[in-house]
Amino acid sequence: MMLREKNDAINGLLRVLLACMILYYIPVSWFLAGQENPVVMEEAVETWETSMGGRESDVTISPVSLETPEPMSVPEPEEFSQPRMLLFSSYTIKQGDVVGEVAKRFGLNAGTLISLNNIKNTRSLKIGLTLKVPNQDGVYHTVKRGETLESITKKYKADVVATKVANELFSDQINTNKDLFVPGAVMPREEEQQINGDLFIWPVQGRLTSYYGYRRSPFGGGRSFHNGLDIAAPTGTPIRAAMAGRVSAVGYDNTFGNFVVITHQGGYRTLYGHMDIYRVKSGAYVNAGDLIGDVGNTGLSTGPHVHFTVYQNGATTNPRRLLRR
Repeated sequence: MMLREKNDAINGLLRVLLACMILYYIPVSWFLAGQENPVVMEEAVETWETSMGGRESDVTISPVSLETPEPMSVPEPEEFSQPRMLLFSSYTIKQGDVVGEVAKRFGLNAGTLISLNNIKNTRSLKIGLTLKVPNQDGVYHTVKRGETLESITKKYKADVVATKVANELFSDQINTNKDLFVPGAVMPREEEQQINGDLFIWPVQGRLTSYYGYRRSPFGGGRSFHNGLDIAAPTGTPIRAAMAGRVSAVGYDNTFGNFVVITHQGGYRTLYGHMDIYRVKSGAYVNAGDLIGDVGNTGLSTGPHVHFTVYQNGATTNPRRLLRR
C-alpha cells in the first residue's frame, strides 16, 4: 500500500515537472495556432497525458487568453509639430540639376524652391546660380491691398499661428506688398506647370517646320513675325486639345482656314489652324488630349500642318516654353 502511494507521489511529481517543461519548450507557433484552432492545444495536452499514462480526471485545464494585445500608438514629439521660424541654407546649381530633384534632396516640394527663389522658368536655370533653401515647405505670397493675415491663411488653408512664427510677426498687422511666407502652402498646379514648361501637351504628332518669332515669310519673302508653331503632319492626322478648357470659337478664316479656339484656366487661350475639318462645337468642354479636328491645308498654307498659337492674358507667347518635352 505504501509502495503504491509512493509511486503515485512520484508520478504526480513527474507530471508537474513535465508540465513545466512543456510550458517552457512548447513552440510559440502552437499558441498562435491555438488562437485559430483550439484543438491544437488540446491535442498537445492529450499527447502529454498519454505519454505519462495519466488520466484526464487527474488534470485540471484552465482556459488562458492567447489574444495579442493591440499595439500602443506613440504620440508625435511636440517639437515635430511646433511652428518654426523661417530659416535658410543655400545650394549652388550644378550641371544636370533639375529643380524637382534638388528639392527632394532637402525634403521639399519643387514649388517651394520655385516660389522662394522667384524662378520664372526652370528650364533656363544657370549653372552657378545659388538657391535659397528653406527649412520647411511653403510659398511666398505678396500681400495685396485689403488682404489680412486671416484671409491669406484661409486662402492657402494654412495656420495663422504658424505663419506668424515663420515670419516673426508679433501682431496680425501686415503691410501691403510684403512677401509673406505661408508655411505648408502649395503652389497652384497650373502655375507650377507653366514655370516647369509642361502646361500643354503637343496638339499633334508631327515635324516642327516653323518656330515662334520673326522669320522669312513663305508668302513674299519679307521678314514677318510668326505668332505660333507650325507642325507638319499628313492630312487627316488627329489634332488634340493641348489643355483642358472650353471651346470658345470654331469657324473659317482666310489666314488660318478651318480653326478652333479653346479657352483655358489661368488666362490662356489656344488656336489651332489650317484644319481639314474641326470636330467640336463652340461651347463644348474638352479635356487635354481630346480630338478636336484633323490636320489639313486650308487657309493661307503651304502644305498640310497645324498652326498652334498660345495666348496668355490677351497676348501671344512662345508655345515652346509651355509644351511638355
